[in-house]
Amino acid sequence: MVKRDLASVLTEKKIIFAEIKILIMEEQSLYPLKFMPLFKDKIWGGNKIKDIVGIDYSPLERCGELWVLSGVEEDETLVANGYLAECTLSEIIDMYTDELMGENNYNEFGEHFPLLLKIIDAKEKLSVQVHPDDKIAQSKGMDNGKTEMWYVMQADEGAEIISGFNKKMTKAEVVNRLRDNNIAEVLNTETTEKGDLFYIPAGQIHAIGSGVLLAEIQQSSDSTYRVYDWDRVDDNGKPRDLHRAEAIEALDLNYVGPSAKSGYNYAINKTVELVECQYFTTNIIHLSEGLIKDYSDLDSFVIYFCVEGSGLIDSLGHRIPLRAGEAMLIPAIAGKTTIEPNGLIKILEIYIQ
Repeated sequence: MVKRDLASVLTEKKIIFAEIKILIMEEQSLYPLKFMPLFKDKIWGGNKIKDIVGIDYSPLERCGELWVLSGVEEDETLVANGYLAECTLSEIIDMYTDELMGENNYNEFGEHFPLLLKIIDAKEKLSVQVHPDDKIAQSKGMDNGKTEMWYVMQADEGAEIISGFNKKMTKAEVVNRLRDNNIAEVLNTETTEKGDLFYIPAGQIHAIGSGVLLAEIQQSSDSTYRVYDWDRVDDNGKPRDLHRAEAIEALDLNYVGPSAKSGYNYAINKTVELVECQYFTTNIIHLSEGLIKDYSDLDSFVIYFCVEGSGLIDSLGHRIPLRAGEAMLIPAIAGKTTIEPNGLIKILEIYIQ
């Protein structure tokens, strides 16, 4: 029996995959992609993703996070529809490159999908935390930092969001307050309700309060530095790890006040801008009637992240249903795309300019 080294086996597999890729691309064209979500058990999680959003097939008793669309290594969501079913995002990008991503996005990100979409259910408040920016993250061997935004889908009466400080702080004051366990006194805390918008750039201290259900759009990263965890213990009775040295390095000391909420001009049956930054643009589309979108001049994929209601998406010759809690990835080659609501539908429209 002839022994084969690992390198030759991997080379053979790459050749076979390349041949399959060519056959697929010759026979099939791209279409809007839906994904199988990932369910994440969290100590602070609840059951609103099942009871309010309607995603009722979670295997978890408490589901803190639903990863709706992810290219994070070892946590990639798989395609749920069509001939590409069960493929990962990186595999599809390898097949279709800029047809899926857009030319500029593919040149910048390659096979690394740049965004991560989640739904977060905070039955209990999350830890106070900070995310690194790109420079700090890359200095530690990560691909990128984490800037994110939150759209509040539902909030219990009196629910709160922490975003930034309530006054100007120095690094020494933060260190002393962490040592004395009274950092909460200088955090900017605001009540929140359905429809609120929060933009959380890398370096901004923040936390989601209990009773909040929200959609999160962020750079593709699972990097979080816990600053303070409310003296909580895990299921084994032990405090969770804190990352205070890393957090202090990443922290932006500019306070946010008097309000950290981002305002926007709500309108139905129109596209309304929520956030535009270097990492993503997010709009909200709330429809009671059909809407045609033309992406011919946009050099980017588009994601439809449905946060309420349901409807049909007509794009690239396919009509595909979309409901609350789901995301659909519209390839960059798409031109006109029609959104047809079933009654009402509310979608976060996301792309990179």
